[in-house]
Amino acid sequence: MELLDVLRTSPAARAFTDTTVSDETLAGLLDVARFAPSGGNRQPWRVAVVRDPSVRRGLADLCSPVWSEYLTISATGATPFSVAGGAAPDPDPATVVHAPNALLDDIESIPVVLVLAADLADVAMMDKDLDRPTITGGASIYPFAWSLLLAARDRGLGGVMTTFVARAEQEAAGLVGLPPDHALAAMLFIGEPTTRPSKLKRNPVESFATVDRFDGEPFRV
Repeated sequence: MELLDVLRTSPAARAFTDTTVSDETLAGLLDVARFAPSGGNRQPWRVAVVRDPSVRRGLADLCSPVWSEYLTISATGATPFSVAGGAAPDPDPATVVHAPNALLDDIESIPVVLVLAADLADVAMMDKDLDRPTITGGASIYPFAWSLLLAARDRGLGGVMTTFVARAEQEAAGLVGLPPDHALAAMLFIGEPTTRPSKLKRNPVESFATVDRFDGEPFRV
């Protein structure tokens, strides 16, 4: 595919056919993704290709309550797990009702399940001393994940990146053998999508780009 077509037609795919993805194909996707940029070219990503159904089920069981929490908070109109001032508190466990999630409920049948971790020793956290949670370290790990998904799209596949597993890192660490000083960044699901949306809904450029300052005039051509 042409690069611009891939960039503009890569939705989050959350439902897959039962068509398998060969090891050769997956290796090719990882081979492309390894060229993603990272701070100092340290390439801090580590990938667990999860095949064992029991490990997959364990991950899903850890992420499912997070998904249910997410929906419970969303129903209040707040952004789930936000760190901004006035963020909604975690919901009372008694109010959280299990919510189905096809990715988690059917995780054993998804063609490819990957767990992505970052070696924190190789990540420069430029904002680590600010009086807020850090965010800049993601610049050295998530471009790899996105490159992987774009490579999948180019091969006629689809996928989605989820971060629920990060909220369950302490419990999931032993399940996937997370090394010391590593952080769980995401789980990725890849396969042949059941549907291929032809048009993605996104905000226009002038809604998020301004001139000179964030409170400046909208950037328009």
